[in-house]
Amino acid sequence: MSLMGHHKNIELITDFYGISSWLAGNIYNSIALLALVSAAILAIVSIKVEKARAVLGWLLIAISLVPLVALFDENMWLAQLGGFPAIGSGQGVIKYFALMGLGLFLAKPTGAASLKLWANVFPVFLVLVWIGGMKFTLFEAQGIEVLVKTSPLMSWMYDVWDLQTTSNLIGVYDLLAAALLVACVFYRQLLLPVIVLSGAVFVVTQTFLFSWDAAISAETLLSTGGHFLIKDLWFIANLIVFWHLFNNSMHSTDQAPS
Repeated sequence: MSLMGHHKNIELITDFYGISSWLAGNIYNSIALLALVSAAILAIVSIKVEKARAVLGWLLIAISLVPLVALFDENMWLAQLGGFPAIGSGQGVIKYFALMGLGLFLAKPTGAASLKLWANVFPVFLVLVWIGGMKFTLFEAQGIEVLVKTSPLMSWMYDVWDLQTTSNLIGVYDLLAAALLVACVFYRQLLLPVIVLSGAVFVVTQTFLFSWDAAISAETLLSTGGHFLIKDLWFIANLIVFWHLFNNSMHSTDQAPS
């Protein structure tokens, strides 16, 4: 972010809060940089220092709230598709729900396990349903074309199906993974298949960082597209927390006296 300088994503947020004219764009960029680097340092420290985990949790919640509140901005939605829920620039913003879930997990170590479990499964469910649903639109089908076409894992799909059908099938997969994610809360034997199905979405996304040339920039390390892709690592963290909390709840149930 430091190398990239001020860019549209931050400007959308400062415009929403009406503060774009208060400071130079690069100052806001530096504030975002400071917050994220601080979170990274705290994450490393908290491995050994337990008290740092709560501080990290509250910082992650604060970092996530700033862009999430800006979802009320009409510029986040696609006017040509009727606005909400057709999501445009907000696709990157809704990923901050993942940080919110992780923040709650860390900030409230003794809090209700069920709340923390749902706080971490919700972001995964939300992004699978929302962006998965968008796959059925031509806008999204065209948007992912360059990613799919350059992927050694997915490019073959265009040899079998056309642009929209390929996007539709990816959308069906996302929606199926989302449905099973909720179902596994009630049918525990689905936990492992769900983690694999859901996690595969975000693991494959990370491969685009290497297969899509535009994700990497010689000048700024990551392009804005690369920033969008790498945020999916947060959802992998959500799934790990979900797995941990779910297994703990199963163990507690097994040990409970009859």
